[in-house]
Amino acid sequence: MTPSSSESQPTPPKIFAIANQKGGVGKTTTAINLATALAAVGDRVLLIDLDPQGNASTGLGVARNNRSPGSYEFLLGLTSLTDSVRTTQIPNLSVMPASVQLAGAEIELIDLERREHRLADALAAPGNDARARWDTILIDCPPSLGLVTLNALVAVDAVLVPLQAEFLALEGIGALSNTVDRVKKKLNPKLHIAGVVLTMVDRRMTLSQQVEADVRGHFGELVFGTTIPRNVRIAEAPSHGLPVIIYDNACAGSQAYILLASEFIRRRRNAAEAAVSQASDEPVS
Repeated sequence: MTPSSSESQPTPPKIFAIANQKGGVGKTTTAINLATALAAVGDRVLLIDLDPQGNASTGLGVARNNRSPGSYEFLLGLTSLTDSVRTTQIPNLSVMPASVQLAGAEIELIDLERREHRLADALAAPGNDARARWDTILIDCPPSLGLVTLNALVAVDAVLVPLQAEFLALEGIGALSNTVDRVKKKLNPKLHIAGVVLTMVDRRMTLSQQVEADVRGHFGELVFGTTIPRNVRIAEAPSHGLPVIIYDNACAGSQAYILLASEFIRRRRNAAEAAVSQASDEPVS
């Protein structure tokens, strides 16, 4: 039997969760700026804000009175994909905003059918078909491993893990890795960690250098070569409702996120080429 063209041409991952159960590691900042950089090179990008704090929505300039319907309503099946998404001031970049109502979703999901699959089912539902509408979908997860984050892990192809270059940040990544393994075995066979992004790196500090060396020693090539430095402009940008790439394109933080996007694109292309090569090497039945 000859495989069809769609079977012989594997596609690269499209949907990524940006997750870390520890807060304050640069997760949302990475989501916003990676999405912006990808949109700048022509990708149609959707950023789904699944964090009840709504920081990704704030960072992209979505007013608090314009966040409903958003990810809460979409997750619970109360609204369509089109009605849940907003365009942003950045060409090619759309956002599904989060409101404080999302904080109650953990409890509301418990009694629903296919509670772990709500987001995956909604994204693929007739009339939504998110994979066809966007080239890249990034999901900014809450800093926990509850049902909302579980929904993201079931819906995505891969996980990006921002990791702060401090010792305590290393403690939580083991739990996340274990969760990814369990979800892969039971709920989402394609799930894998696509990469670890070191954030808030200060190479003047010995501790920062030691953490980076430990992370690279443990995760090897999973760790992106690009690191994100501590940078005051990164911290200032959200108060202006802008990604730092737009707020100050020339600062060190912006340049790092631009390099990260380039590396992300290259890795995804290499993964697709490897998948095609592997498919062509398999015996035809």
